[in-house]
Amino acid sequence: VPTTAEGDTTAAGVATDAVGRILEAAGVNVSRTLRAANDPESGGPIIDLAGEDSGLLIGRRGQTLQALQYLVNLIVRKQFEGVRVVLDVENYRQRREVQLRDMATKVAERVAQTNRSITLEPMPPADRRIIHTSLTDHPGVSTESTGEGEGRKVTIMPSRN
Repeated sequence: VPTTAEGDTTAAGVATDAVGRILEAAGVNVSRTLRAANDPESGGPIIDLAGEDSGLLIGRRGQTLQALQYLVNLIVRKQFEGVRVVLDVENYRQRREVQLRDMATKVAERVAQTNRSITLEPMPPADRRIIHTSLTDHPGVSTESTGEGEGRKVTIMPSRN
């Protein structure tokens, strides 16, 4: 699996270097591996992080990982407009997506049975997007985001057929 060389001026190189500098300054001991230099689905590089301090990088519901990814994207976008860097820690994002899809399905089934809306806890935009897309074709329910800022939640409600 490729890693980037020092002085690499591609978006992937700048992103990998930025992650390294931030983590070094924070005293976090993890390795960086470039999974994809330009992933068509995410719109930019995907960088995997792993090591003894990897749990620290995820944080509560992925908030630390999200914040680190935000900082890296700020740095990369100064040179590469429209590029979106994705950081992942030991496949956390994939595990989280499976978890969210399962929860969405269970809640949707309960909403369809009881004909009563259920509002989920506040979650980051990426998590809300997973809930919305996983229930797009689910019969008998629809979804909507409500609230402001970090308090935004997804409400799963019976469809009005």
